[in-house]
Amino acid sequence: QVQLVESGGDSVQAGGSLTLSCAASGYTYTSSCIAWFRQVPGKEREGVARIYRHNGNSYYDDSLKGRFTIYQDNAKNTVYLQMNALKHEDTAMYYCAAGDPIQCALWNVKSFTDWGQGTPVTVSS
Repeated sequence: QVQLVESGGDSVQAGGSLTLSCAASGYTYTSSCIAWFRQVPGKEREGVARIYRHNGNSYYDDSLKGRFTIYQDNAKNTVYLQMNALKHEDTAMYYCAAGDPIQCALWNVKSFTDWGQGTPVTVSS
């Protein structure tokens, strides 16, 4: 059973930076990904970025490309999300999810079944 634990959420000023961590255990998929999503109360969870474990290829939501960077340390089974130039609208609960090849290709919140508990990010303007 996959277990995912997010950490690193905090309250920061607009323009600041944060790095979130997603520690994975019990992970048995091959050629699969870890994805970051975020959710604001009252809105649907949306994809932020994903990274493929076997080759490190990463993909981003177009609106976040350039400010957010996803990377991994496979030795630690941990995926990170570095967030720079934070904006008030980045305020959300951030979740990581683990997916098999189909789930990763779809990159749809409804296709992922293994989730962490989330870590909150608050950006004050």
